[in-house]
Amino acid sequence: MGLYETKKIQETAVLIGVITKDQSKEQSMEYLDELEFLAETAGAKTLQKFVQKLDRPDSKTFVGSGKMEEISAYIKEYDVDMVIFDDDLTPSQLRNIEKVLECKILDRSNLILDIFASRAQTAHAKTQVELAQYQYLLPRLTRMWTHLQKQKGGIGMKGPGETEIETDRRIIRDKISLLKKKLETIDKQMATQRGNRGQLVRVALVGYTNAGKSTVMNLISKSDVFAENKLFATLDTTVRKVVLQSIPFLLSDTVGFIRKLPHQLVESFKSTLDEVREADILLHIVDITHPHFEEHITVVNETLKEIGAADKNVILVFNKIDAFTFVEKEEFDLTPVERENISLEELKSSWMANNSNGSTLFISAEKKQNIDEFKELLFQEVKKIHSIRYPYQTYGY
Repeated sequence: MGLYETKKIQETAVLIGVITKDQSKEQSMEYLDELEFLAETAGAKTLQKFVQKLDRPDSKTFVGSGKMEEISAYIKEYDVDMVIFDDDLTPSQLRNIEKVLECKILDRSNLILDIFASRAQTAHAKTQVELAQYQYLLPRLTRMWTHLQKQKGGIGMKGPGETEIETDRRIIRDKISLLKKKLETIDKQMATQRGNRGQLVRVALVGYTNAGKSTVMNLISKSDVFAENKLFATLDTTVRKVVLQSIPFLLSDTVGFIRKLPHQLVESFKSTLDEVREADILLHIVDITHPHFEEHITVVNETLKEIGAADKNVILVFNKIDAFTFVEKEEFDLTPVERENISLEELKSSWMANNSNGSTLFISAEKKQNIDEFKELLFQEVKKIHSIRYPYQTYGY
């Protein structure tokens, strides 16, 4: 009896992006780096990245015909499994690209949805992701069939009947309707649960994906929330009761945000994001070591605005200061670049310390640096709200 290889073979991918008048080459490459991280999180190995400078993406094939030929040649030479585009593709673009490249085609939303599907653990998260997937799929159904000319007819049916594509559209619409009803029921249950928590102060962790929210959650609540160096490690909201200096409050960890987050996910994860909307204080966790953390802050702020949570008291928490380095050189300085660690006092006096919506802190959750100051500030902010809700309570601190 022979032995068979049972280990799953890792799929290979090439990534495609464009440099437009609204997006520099540096930005495009940084977006593709993030797309590579997304692909890695999904389990794919990136072999190559292709970019093209265009005023806007080609309406037929996203990139020009010459670039498509270059990509096609590479795919054939290296037997690539899939091509991933950094922006959403229209149904017609998907059809046209598949005809040329003859392999699996994904766009950014498709990839993110796939990651969410693989990460969903609870029935609630699975239902939310399934709804988002069907909403994404509905307008793109035409590319999935090669036999659309068949008609279903016969006894008991008037006229030519439905084409298969129309049948599948109807089935998916019915499925979307059922999932929405199911989520409405779950949302009501979760709203009741939130209501049953009473008037305890609520604090929610928000931030760009992989900023370290779950590590901060574990640090403050002494719980064991799953945390790893991958995107969207947390999908389900985790809520823990925390007591700081005799004052109790509720701390919730939520799904990480990302640029170009599919609208379907924002819609279907409404109840999960209600934890953010109903929070009294937001802890906005920022990975200070990321070269584009400023844009990450903007993405999170815009997402908060989109879900109606822009007016919250926000404590901006710059995480991973133990690994943060800074480069500052004169314009004509030709000496080799040397990175130096910045002290906590220097960080506190930097432009990063300015937060128009609240306070700013610098910590390392992993190395437990400056955690006492973090907990003290959080305690003071929680105490302000707690003392208003429970004016006659005395504190044992």
